[in-house]
Amino acid sequence: MLPTDPFFAAALGASVILLLSLLAVRLRQRGQDRARRPARQDAVDTVTGWPPEAARVMTTSESQAFELLKRAMPGFLVLAQVPLSRFLRVPTRNSYVDWLQRVGHLNADLLLCDSRSRVLAVVDVRVPNDSERSRRRHDRMAKVLRAAGIGVYIWREGDLPSLAEVRTLLGAEFTRATSTEAVAASSRSSNSRPMPLIPVAEMSELLAEGDAAAARYGAMEPVPSAFFDEIDNLPPAAARIH
Repeated sequence: MLPTDPFFAAALGASVILLLSLLAVRLRQRGQDRARRPARQDAVDTVTGWPPEAARVMTTSESQAFELLKRAMPGFLVLAQVPLSRFLRVPTRNSYVDWLQRVGHLNADLLLCDSRSRVLAVVDVRVPNDSERSRRRHDRMAKVLRAAGIGVYIWREGDLPSLAEVRTLLGAEFTRATSTEAVAASSRSSNSRPMPLIPVAEMSELLAEGDAAAARYGAMEPVPSAFFDEIDNLPPAAARIH
């Protein structure tokens, strides 16, 4: 039997009415939120949802390093800001998406490649006072590159090496690339007799020819300054480096 106290009945009725009112308000708010946002993320237009703006590819220091590397290593291909996923292959027994989030989306500042676009070395241009998170990211990238047999050279913004120092540092990459190409060409030969070795020009001769060509045609104008700094636009969960 329910109590017949009129005050209890009134209080119970008021409580029921209040709960129903709160429920109605909540349902109305959910309907308004659902109406404001698109039914699917695909409904957002790529251009209107994320208005694009053109940005420069390299910072001022990276542009200076790019020009320095081109002058120091004529005859080699120099590329800038290339994602690791563009020139590294990894097995897919583990999550490829996880690998991309860890290092695959990171960009190598400068790539030194041979004439067949094979990567010989990576130049990493770092700011003097980078954050701990940035240092961990760069260290992880360097670890991956070295594991792939790619040399990594760290240059500091505002303290770039001289032309002669770059030639000394990267001369080993030139020698290694030449030796590898010679061995590969020899192994592809079907002739059983030993082929005569083709004399390879000394490093100093090739560099002198490159300097002479640059003097004849004029040095490339440097890219204008006021570059945009790198912006980490990944969401916090995806940008976290484990």
